[in-house]
Amino acid sequence: MQSSSLAFNTKPILASIPANTSYCHTKENCNCTLFAAKFTRLQPDKSITLHPQSARRNRASLVSIKNTRRRFSSKFNELRPQPRLLDSSHQVSCFHSFKRKQIGLNRFTSGFFVDKSSFHLQKNLLDNANVPRASVGPEEPHAASTTWPDGVTEKPGLDLLDSEAERIEFENFLKFELPSHPKLHRGQLKNGLRYLILPNKVPPNRFEAHMEVHVGSIDEEDDEQGIAHMIEHVAFLGSKKREKLLGTGARSNAYTDFHHTVFHIHSPTSTQESEGDLLPVVLDALNEIAFHPKFLASRVEKERRAILSELQMMNTIEYRVDCQLLQYLHSENKLSKRFPIGLEEQIKKWDADKIRKFHERWYFPANATLYIVGDIDDIPKTVNDIEAVFGQYGMGNEVSVAPTPSAFGAMASFLVPKLGVGLSSGLSQEKSPASLEHSKNFRKERHAVRPPVQHNWSIPESHSEAKPPQIFQHELLQNFSINMFCKVPVNKVHTFGDLRNVLMKRIFLSALHFRINTRYQSSNPPFTSVELDHSDSGREGCTVTTLTVTAEPQNWRNAIKVAVQEVRRLKEFGVTNGELARYLDALLKDSEQLAAMIDNVPSVDNLDFIMESDALSHTVMDQRQGHESLVAIAGTVTLEEVNSVGAKVLEFIADYGKPSAPPPAAIVACVPKKVHIDGIGETEFKIEPEEILAAIEAGLKEPIEAEPELEIPKELISSEQLQELLLQQHSSFIPVDQENKLTKVFDKDTGIVQRRLSNGIPVNYKISKSEANCGVMRFIVGGGRAAESAEAKGAVIVGVRTLSEGGRVGNFSREQVELFCVNHLINCSLESTEEFISMEFRFTLRDDGMRAAFQLLHMVLQQSVWLDDAFDRAKQLYLSYYRSIPKSLERSTAHKLMLAMLDGDERFVEPTPNSLQKLTLEQVKEAVMNQFVCDNMEVSIVGDFTEEDIESCILEYLGTVKASRGSERAQKYSPIIFRPYTADLQHQQVFLKDTDERACAYIAGPAPNRWGFTFEGKNLLESVINVSASGEHLKFEGQDKDLQRKLRAHPLFFAITMGLLQEIINSRLFTTVRDSLGLTYDVSFELNLFDRLNLGWYVISVTSTPEKVHKAVDACKNVLRGLHSNQIAPRELDRARRTLLMRHEAEIKSNAYWLGLMAHLQSTSVPRKDISCIKDLASLYEAATLEDVYAAYEHLKIDDNSLFSCIGVAGSQAGEVVTDPIVEEEWVEGFHNVIPVGRGSSTMTRPTT
Repeated sequence: MQSSSLAFNTKPILASIPANTSYCHTKENCNCTLFAAKFTRLQPDKSITLHPQSARRNRASLVSIKNTRRRFSSKFNELRPQPRLLDSSHQVSCFHSFKRKQIGLNRFTSGFFVDKSSFHLQKNLLDNANVPRASVGPEEPHAASTTWPDGVTEKPGLDLLDSEAERIEFENFLKFELPSHPKLHRGQLKNGLRYLILPNKVPPNRFEAHMEVHVGSIDEEDDEQGIAHMIEHVAFLGSKKREKLLGTGARSNAYTDFHHTVFHIHSPTSTQESEGDLLPVVLDALNEIAFHPKFLASRVEKERRAILSELQMMNTIEYRVDCQLLQYLHSENKLSKRFPIGLEEQIKKWDADKIRKFHERWYFPANATLYIVGDIDDIPKTVNDIEAVFGQYGMGNEVSVAPTPSAFGAMASFLVPKLGVGLSSGLSQEKSPASLEHSKNFRKERHAVRPPVQHNWSIPESHSEAKPPQIFQHELLQNFSINMFCKVPVNKVHTFGDLRNVLMKRIFLSALHFRINTRYQSSNPPFTSVELDHSDSGREGCTVTTLTVTAEPQNWRNAIKVAVQEVRRLKEFGVTNGELARYLDALLKDSEQLAAMIDNVPSVDNLDFIMESDALSHTVMDQRQGHESLVAIAGTVTLEEVNSVGAKVLEFIADYGKPSAPPPAAIVACVPKKVHIDGIGETEFKIEPEEILAAIEAGLKEPIEAEPELEIPKELISSEQLQELLLQQHSSFIPVDQENKLTKVFDKDTGIVQRRLSNGIPVNYKISKSEANCGVMRFIVGGGRAAESAEAKGAVIVGVRTLSEGGRVGNFSREQVELFCVNHLINCSLESTEEFISMEFRFTLRDDGMRAAFQLLHMVLQQSVWLDDAFDRAKQLYLSYYRSIPKSLERSTAHKLMLAMLDGDERFVEPTPNSLQKLTLEQVKEAVMNQFVCDNMEVSIVGDFTEEDIESCILEYLGTVKASRGSERAQKYSPIIFRPYTADLQHQQVFLKDTDERACAYIAGPAPNRWGFTFEGKNLLESVINVSASGEHLKFEGQDKDLQRKLRAHPLFFAITMGLLQEIINSRLFTTVRDSLGLTYDVSFELNLFDRLNLGWYVISVTSTPEKVHKAVDACKNVLRGLHSNQIAPRELDRARRTLLMRHEAEIKSNAYWLGLMAHLQSTSVPRKDISCIKDLASLYEAATLEDVYAAYEHLKIDDNSLFSCIGVAGSQAGEVVTDPIVEEEWVEGFHNVIPVGRGSSTMTRPTT
């Protein structure tokens, strides 16, 4: 099940909720500019992480085929794969990769499917389409045009075509089929197995092979709920051939959703040890997993235990909300009662024979599709390999199951018993005689339509009466949320006319984000977030439009009213000429950019995209075809058509209750049982469906006016202002180091250039052609939360949030800054960590995008505007998050352990209400700006720019920052200590009242930092160097001995060895605690190795049941402490080494990865980092020995006096309410926690491993 992973959070834990009306690609983050232009005010981060988390993917697009296989539904984005420009999910652990909070809104992306088949647009059709190219607007300073891009209005559509002949030609053009991917090879074996092969060079020498069997929870009978997921586990983990791939650098996993079970392997094309190609070996493993599993009783029992643990682990309040939404949205069909995880009481009963029979019925080649994407050149050979492995099995014997009769108009008869709260209550398990007879008659089955369900569509006058709002109440909910759903069939995108409709919807729905954000700037808006999401869902077989409103319980009426009012405004008046020009121009620019990056899309992104497109029956194009097709139709859209098409999407809200409007498929409110009221305390929260309807009616009656146009700056710094700055500051380069007096240091091995400006700012840059016309930039200052004083706890984290909430620079408003970024395709995020404050920019090189990004950075550093209302919002957001901790088992358990381990140090947890109340705007401004001094800064840039362009930007926009000094003050921090042994705090428990039982635990202790420094003041690297110099414990001879000696003398010794140790311990935890003992589904060991702070720590995170959690904790401790009694084998080290090197090789062409490698190269706060830490990385991994790993292991504090643990247990019989034993605070008024809502986690299982 795709739920949030919880580890320890030492980072600020706020992330924005996406406004899916505009540019959001994932539910986790919606980026706009650096300045949180979201009208969503807050979402606490789902994950509490021990180490800096990787950036999530943030490519938005035109039609949103987002990865609905790994998540729930596709957003209204594009129908083609996106490169992971800022994804550092596989960064080598030696380098601190900053978690990007994405405090803003995603850049536009356009484009579409993937393909350039033999179809070519006729030249006269393209001419008649009057294709516009992306324009930059008029030439006057600080203004952007609100008129159309060139050519858009000349022949805008059917209404203005000059003759009947032109009209007919245009209509015929719209009927033309879109081109299909020229490199995508499709085929089918005689036994029915479909296969798709796509050559793709990124990453090199690797490929993805995914076997998708078309069976899932929707195919289960009443007594089989969860059996498809069980088969996934047993087949995958029981495969001996899959196990043989371990150690080759291959990674594998599996998941199950409503109507798919997918087994996937990511593998190198070959290895030094293998004799030739690995593809046949991988295919053989997939063949065994999918079609020839061994249902051994021992494996069935192991996976039964794992699944029962998974079931409890994922049963969070977010999951339960997901279940409720799905149950009401799909109440007329089996999607409402066939969640892939299954039912506990049934999972406990099945034997191997029962499981085998289900497998025999559904798992055969004719009911499966094989996808292969990667560095594969010889297509005929690949086809021969597929035929050789799969061709001799599964001929005939299958029966297609016809679709069931339509349930249209008969919703009442399809209402099903709803699941109780969580997973403990079951559905009917009686199997009908018809079902029994059906299973006897057919041995093998496959469906003609996927998923095999019938929907009641939201069609005007389709139902006699509207469904009343449904209300779900739970004690773990803290905020109010309401979802209004509209459900329609998927419009398959096959023709230019289909693409044109998608484009017009995309433009229209992009406006709502800015509408609400502009209109509601007060400190206390009535809503917490408003989202409008339009999604094609392959899993559910429908398109769903969802309006989601979240608010504090006391403000829920006004929140609904405002949301409905704004939807009405957009529907009634439509987008303006300026909005149409702006969004169309941005879509064209980004589409062109993506087309230029056609050779840089990772294989897994291409594969996910193709799989989802297949599920939705969309045409697949490549990026270049997508851009050409988009350009062909962009000039034909008119303002009237855009507003007409878009208005239809909003009718179910804007015209609610009218006979002409489509009725909502469901209205579901999720509300708390109790709310906190000042002066009164906890009181019952009561709400009735009639009150919800009255709030909707109030929004429908509110007066509305048309949206005014907004002036958008073309530039933030005019040429005249720039010349004045250059005259004042005398920008120049100075020697990078005083010894050699070189003003420019170039390393030919890495291509990295180091520079230093006269104002003291060091700059690193690397010219890279890997991502065409793209660039990324990171600005870092040392200090972070560690620099917070005892008198101003939380000042840094609140100050950074204040800066992002305000979003103003100079004389430009927040909205102007955001739209400036949209026009220039800039994506920016701002974040504070324990050690640093950082800003990251992603930009395109076209239309002066890099120069625009540098202008924004300059303005932030020199002309930031600090606003009282932004400060109030920032405080309220963190207050909300703190108040939400007791509602989460994982967060409250982690919070309690961190306070105990770090002696109550608030810098590593969320600021308390008392600390937040004491803060002033001047304090938080001072805390941040004290760190923004030139000799405390570092800027790194990677991209496809020229030396002349990058150095010009550096001199003009960084060199003109006023010189300032103060790095020593900025980096100064109070000592951080681990609490001395205290019996009552060393091992603690948390109890949480809940309707369902769950348990989790964390085990933590001290470790050195990345460079070998400890909180005790020791410099461990010196002792390692001394041992190396004496020659003791050096295993190798000759050249290998020199490499080992080099490793032991290298600043990265502990980063390298700790990274290998982490891989080894994780592998042992899985095989022991999960696989052998069956005590958990999910267990992990993570290291947080700081760069600047002289400490680190490790954390083991484990989920279990209340009955097993103590045993699981003991087993984890035994594994952690057992590396001496059970010595690490050479093969374990080799496997860990290969895994890390493969990750490094896979990411080495990524700009974002290089940005991580370059971090702190000239930083005064990380003096041991130098160019050798980048150049020698691969050879250092190769040189590491078991003795080196044990040298690192000796410095993990794992004795009883150093190890801390905290166990969290939730259930109706929990021992006590969650409280903080160290910091007791009075509750103060503020925003409540935002529980993420959506139909995500309940639709698929977690990856098997």
